[in-house]
Amino acid sequence: MEYNITNYCNIKDNKIFHNGQEIYRNKGELPFLDFIKGAYKELEIAYPKFYKMDSLSKLSLIASSVLLDNYKEELDEKMAIVLSNRSGCIDIDRIHQTNIDEDGIAGARPANFVYTLPNISLGEISIKYQLRSENSFFIFDSFNPNFLIAYSKSLINLKKCNSLLVGWVEVNEEAYNGFLFMIEPKPGMELTEKKLLELI
Repeated sequence: MEYNITNYCNIKDNKIFHNGQEIYRNKGELPFLDFIKGAYKELEIAYPKFYKMDSLSKLSLIASSVLLDNYKEELDEKMAIVLSNRSGCIDIDRIHQTNIDEDGIAGARPANFVYTLPNISLGEISIKYQLRSENSFFIFDSFNPNFLIAYSKSLINLKKCNSLLVGWVEVNEEAYNGFLFMIEPKPGMELTEKKLLELI
């Protein structure tokens, strides 16, 4: 059975694209948090916990919502999630450390601490879509399509999943780039390094 790229989303430069078509653009150059909150409202994404999440989880949730909210078929609860980035959850780490520096151990606020692992973004996606799946978060210096393809294929070959949500979700202060794509056993774009580098 051949697995292909069937659906993808890009979020960068104050714009959101779904399968190459622009679906949201922010007027002006807003800070990341203002941009992503505007997208949440405009795209009518329903997940009230959004406002409490860290920047990385917000980016991951919006990108996954673009792909999955209007998915035409029933979602497979065993859809695997494989995400990656360069900076982990550095934004919330900075906030957490600043609070401790200013207030000592009393500054270690649970609302921030819970997001000091990048894989929490995987959990937010899994909760929203009720996925009971394999999931992993990897840190690379840059987008690593060869690894993501090989790892995804290994999960498929081991029968850990039937489909995957994969990609790159990087947020470091005002620098951000979200690129998620779905891998499914149906017609689509060829799952190759060359194609992924074109799409990102």
